[in-house]
Amino acid sequence: MSEQGQANTSDEPALNPNFQEKKGWYKTPSQELIVLAMAIACFLFFAITLTGFASFGNLITMLRSVAVLGILSTGMAVVVIGRGLDLSQVSVMAISSAWVLTLMSSDMSLPLILLLGLGFALSVGILNGWIVAFVEIPPLFATLATGLVCFGFGRWVLLNGVHAYPPKEATDFLFIGQGLFLGLPMPVLIFLGVAIIIHVFLRRTTIGRHIYGLGDNLLAARLIGISVRPLIILTYMISATAAFIAGITTAATVASMNTEIVNSTLIFDVLLVVVLGGVSLSGGRGGIASVVVGAILIGILLNGMTILNINSDVQNIAKGIVLLAAIIVDRRLHPKDEETDKQGDH
Repeated sequence: MSEQGQANTSDEPALNPNFQEKKGWYKTPSQELIVLAMAIACFLFFAITLTGFASFGNLITMLRSVAVLGILSTGMAVVVIGRGLDLSQVSVMAISSAWVLTLMSSDMSLPLILLLGLGFALSVGILNGWIVAFVEIPPLFATLATGLVCFGFGRWVLLNGVHAYPPKEATDFLFIGQGLFLGLPMPVLIFLGVAIIIHVFLRRTTIGRHIYGLGDNLLAARLIGISVRPLIILTYMISATAAFIAGITTAATVASMNTEIVNSTLIFDVLLVVVLGGVSLSGGRGGIASVVVGAILIGILLNGMTILNINSDVQNIAKGIVLLAAIIVDRRLHPKDEETDKQGDH
């Protein structure tokens, strides 16, 4: 009994999600301003020093690449705020969208095909959440394993090869990635739409505030009556949905899906954006606005290094150093203690 009383006393922020939101209000803007200032500085530097960086064509390319990275990052942010991790995102993105492209050669309607692809993505998200919430396997290992299963099952059962292509007459589908609306590329508008929806969900709904409480202190969230396990499953479903949207956007942009993207560093780019954007790996802190700014900064850096023709290995070293530095800063700002480090639903 005394242990529960101590939890209620020492973890007051987690007991009141509104309090957690206010606490984040004082930290998040400063992080956003710092990252935004870095993004502006990097943009100006590259625009002045690199020929073609500020050209319209390159800016459109950069916006499209930032959009896909940003969509994935918003989904990942929800899981990390709930103190989880989803390493299966890129596998879900690749297999679900490649399956959609494969099914487009059949007689099924596009809405039905998209629903089937989304259903596959959600099934992986539910599996992730169930393993983490009920089997209580750490998210790192659970989602790494499910990502491998998703990729292997998709390549073996659902797909005919490494690459998948849409039919040439699928103009409506290709508009998702190649079209313009109000002068902006559709992928950018999709990214903004996803970011706004998730921002409102996290900050303006009871379930969203419960996710912050879950990430701040799982035990305290459980003691006040929050359905912890279904909430964990929901966070992974949101991440899987974001992965599906990112996959469809990518496939429509390049008119194909190469499933070997699973072997790329994309998942580390997503984690880099999330952590750099101020979403604490300790859970319960951060916001989507910071993630958007972080995605813009990483997009500028990657685009600039590509124009400079910097070796991919050197780029990976640079990204690794930045990610490690961001994690160290996160640990300094948000150190774990004995109470907030508890994970199980006992």
